[in-house]
Amino acid sequence: MTQERAIIVAVADDGAIGKKNTIPWHIREDMRFFRRTTTGNTVIMGWKTFLSLGCRPLPSRTNIVISTHGMPDPVEGVIFAGSLADAFGKASPEGKVFVMGGAKTYVEAMDMVDTLYVTEVHTTVPDADTFFPKVDFSMWQETGSSELRTDPENGLAYRFVVYKRKKQ
Repeated sequence: MTQERAIIVAVADDGAIGKKNTIPWHIREDMRFFRRTTTGNTVIMGWKTFLSLGCRPLPSRTNIVISTHGMPDPVEGVIFAGSLADAFGKASPEGKVFVMGGAKTYVEAMDMVDTLYVTEVHTTVPDADTFFPKVDFSMWQETGSSELRTDPENGLAYRFVVYKRKKQ
């Protein structure tokens, strides 16, 4: 078995993924999907994403944080890497590795991953300041999706979609 490299993201119809270093919506089922999908695997995140988590590692996962500035004090449960390539190198050679943000890390990872786990959130975020990169869907094949769902707390419609990179 080889390392499966994936991106996991929740993205609005306008490409928004963040506002002021937070997710601009709360969808409980998306959080459950994220936890179920990534638990027992490796997650890679940029420094700002790590800050948004309160500088705490996600439990039951190997956490790798990309920081070009290094880390003055070690954080228990966190592996630091100087680049995305370094982060992939520090991940287990077997199993799944999920890039979980932020925007710059997603841009860099797009050509390095085989799978996209996307929660399509059917909304727009007018004051968003962080966006997912444009995806050339001619390079990807949808391999699974959920039915369209509606969050009971905020009324947002969403669905989970998995894309695999097409063989060239």
